[in-house]
This record gives sequence, C-alpha cells and structure tokens, in this order.
Amino acid sequence: MKEGQRLFIGGEWVEPERGYYEVVDPAAEEVVGYAPEAGRAQVYAAAGAAREAFGTWSRTAPEERARVLDRTAELIRRDAAASVPLARAETGATTATVRGMQVAVAAARFRRYARGALEPVESGLPPQINEASAMGRAGIVGALAVRRPVGVVTCITSYNNPLANAAGKIAPALAMGNTVLVKPAPQDPLSVYRMAGFLQQALEEAGAPRGVVNVVGGAESGVGEAAVDAPEVDMVSFTGSTAVGCRIGEVCGRAVKRQLLELGGKGAALVFDDADLGAAVSGIGTTFAFYSGQICTAPTRVLAQRGIHDRLVTELARYACRLHVGDPAEPGTVVGPVISAAHRDRIETYVELGRKEGARLLTGGERPAHRRGFYVAPTLFTDCTPTMRVVREEIFGPVVVVLPFDDEEEAVALANDTDYGLLDYVWSGDVARAFRVAGRLRAGGVGINTVARNMEAPFGGFKRSGVGRDTGSYALHAYSETQAVVWPG
Repeated sequence: MKEGQRLFIGGEWVEPERGYYEVVDPAAEEVVGYAPEAGRAQVYAAAGAAREAFGTWSRTAPEERARVLDRTAELIRRDAAASVPLARAETGATTATVRGMQVAVAAARFRRYARGALEPVESGLPPQINEASAMGRAGIVGALAVRRPVGVVTCITSYNNPLANAAGKIAPALAMGNTVLVKPAPQDPLSVYRMAGFLQQALEEAGAPRGVVNVVGGAESGVGEAAVDAPEVDMVSFTGSTAVGCRIGEVCGRAVKRQLLELGGKGAALVFDDADLGAAVSGIGTTFAFYSGQICTAPTRVLAQRGIHDRLVTELARYACRLHVGDPAEPGTVVGPVISAAHRDRIETYVELGRKEGARLLTGGERPAHRRGFYVAPTLFTDCTPTMRVVREEIFGPVVVVLPFDDEEEAVALANDTDYGLLDYVWSGDVARAFRVAGRLRAGGVGINTVARNMEAPFGGFKRSGVGRDTGSYALHAYSETQAVVWPG
C-alpha cells in the first residue's frame, strides 16, 4: 500500500490501522493522494486524548486561546498559495471558489473566533428577594448565567466546503474551551489534515496540552459511527445529509449528547411580479454555479408569480446556457465537476425522473462533452407541480425547478410545502411585502433580494434541515452549556 496522510491523535501523527484509500480529483479522475482509514480503536483513542486534554485546555485563559486561533489564521493565510491547488484538486471547486470561499473563509473564521474567545461568558441576572421559608432565611439572592464549555466535541464536516466548514466548527469550539475530534468527509479530507498541521503548530507554540485537536478519518461508515458513539464525546456537530443526521440524532439521544446538526435544504425563491428580474436571475443562478449546485442553501425551487413567470424562465435558461462548464483550474470556468461519479449518476437519475414526471426540460439533461471528469450541465425544469420528486427532494446539484403562483397566499403555501426549512429567498420591489412574507416562511433564514449571507447572523434550519444555530456569537453559544451561579446577597 502506498503511503499517505496519517491520522492526528493526541498530538502525534499516527499510521492508520486500516491502511489508506485513494482521494480522486473529480475533474481529472486521477489520484490526488491517499487518505488514512482509521480503526474504531483509534477513533476511541482520539476521543480519549481529547478528554484528557480537556481539563487543562478548558482552564486556559481566553487570551491564550485567542492567540492560538489567531496564529492558526496567520498560518492558513501564509500557506494559501500551496493550499489552493490541493483543495481544488480534491473538491473539484473552481480556483476562485477555493481561494475566496474555502482558504480565505477558513482563515477568517479562525480570526473571528480568536475575538470570540474574548467575548463575555457571564450575564448578570436581577437579584431576587426571598421571604423566609423552609429553604432558609429571608434575604436577597444574586445570580449569574455563565457559559461553560461542553467538553469533547466531535466535528463531522461536509465534502462541499471542507476547509471553511471544518474551521467553522473547530474554531468556536476551541474558543469556548472545548477539545475536538474532527472527522472530515471521506471524499476530500486532505485539506483538513493540512489545516490540522497549522493548528498543531499553533498549539505547540502556545504550550497547549496534546490532544486538544485530533483528526481521524476514513471512507467506511464505522469511522463516523465511532466518532459519534465514543463514550468520551459530549457533543456532535455535523454538517451533511438529513438521513445521516437522523442516525446521529438517534445515537446522541440514547446517551443524551448535545447536537448541532446542519442538514439538507430545498430552498424556495419567491419571485414576485415587481421583482428586479436581473437580480433574481443572478441570485438563483448560483445554484448552477456555486460548488456546481452542491450547497444546501441553494434556491433550487423557484416560485414565480404568473406575471413574470415566462420572462423569468427565459432569462434563467439564457443564464444557464452562458455558464462555462469545464476544468476548475481554468480561469474561465464557472461550473466545475460534482464530487464523484456516484453523485453525478444520482443527479442524472433525478433529471431523468423529472422528465418522466412530466416536467419540461429547458436546459441541461445531457452529460457535458468532457473526456474525463464528473460533470453535470446546469439544468432547468419548468411546468413542475408540487408533488414531483424533483420538487420535493434535495438533489444537491445544478438543477433548478420552477413553479408558478398567483398570489402571496399561494406563494407562502408552496414555499412551506416541504420537509426542509434551511434558507428561503424573496425577491420583490415592495419591501413591506418582502418582510411580511419572510415572517411567514418556515425557514431558519430568509434572504430578501439577495443570496448573500451575514456571517454574524444565526445559521440553521427548521424542520428536517437541522437542530441548533451557529456562526457569529451563536456558534459560541452552541458549543457551550449555561451554568447558573447563585449566592446570598
């Protein structure tokens, strides 16, 4: 077996018990490198190392934790030129996306939570006047609500944005004084191990205990299962499919472990007659382009008011046809490959299903003419109905479906007719209506005339799109428990 990336357990790089597996470039279908396959005992050892380090790290001064996170951000930024080719090769994302949305965002998140480590953790509560009772004498009782670290946190990351997603879990968890066990997605774990090396350097420079950060991975499901059910783990933070999230929830429920679950989405884009169509088309078009549609926040269900329905459909079709599909390393490429052959086949199955269900295919539907690579053409369906599977199920690819509506009531009903509730979008020139509609949408977030995100705003889903909220200070709350401290006045 060829040598590859090793596991990181208890401050040491360790040979995997079960050897290595190939990480494949989705564009070239060539081997990028070899990732380690951990055994269950190694995952448990990593959780044990995190538990052993927790006592010391949780008592480390916030200023020291901030210095470690700041230093990690500095190392990531310094290494950006070398990190971008690796991340592009294993994810298939374009160079611009990797540089701006993976490497730069990962560094920014470590920098953000360096500041977060210094945020106040105590909230004073109003004093309470107690009358004499069996509980004691009359008096004034003071109280504080104090946020404490949860303990050992398992961070299971997604394949569509491995660096930024991992940083968004690790950094706030460490800022709050937790220790972590990181399990990267099997399709593209190499960049996460590289980032772990920067964390190791920053932790060693600070004299932190070994085991604060541990990274174990593998292509077999048993690695993730062990990372969830390890007795030393107190919390699981997971980004991925709703199906896997449900299984994690079952295991965590039996042991009463805390959970932060960011799961699937089927975002609705409500476009009213008075909308700026150009802005709506470019926003919805991110489904075709951004990570080749492999993003849970994508506006994949377009609900178009009848007055602009035909024009919107025409403009979306033109937009999709203008997008260059090709090698993510080429400057002109907008749409790269999807992560694997299996996922490409799954998306193509949905495209064929849409045809059979009676939806009208306007763009896409044919595999792009590339000799190698897992490419899917930007695909647009119209004449859709609410019961179609292409409308109801998360496809996780560059596929958009369009449904018409007559009025606000119908638009809200269609938008909420889904098992998911992560991000929805409203395009309208009537700001009052846009905010009114947003208040009726059963989604964790609503973008009004934009697909942009504010990274201080809470992020998470309603219904089957997840449990809990992160980003900004909300992540610090997610990775902490609240303790009440009471004393006599």
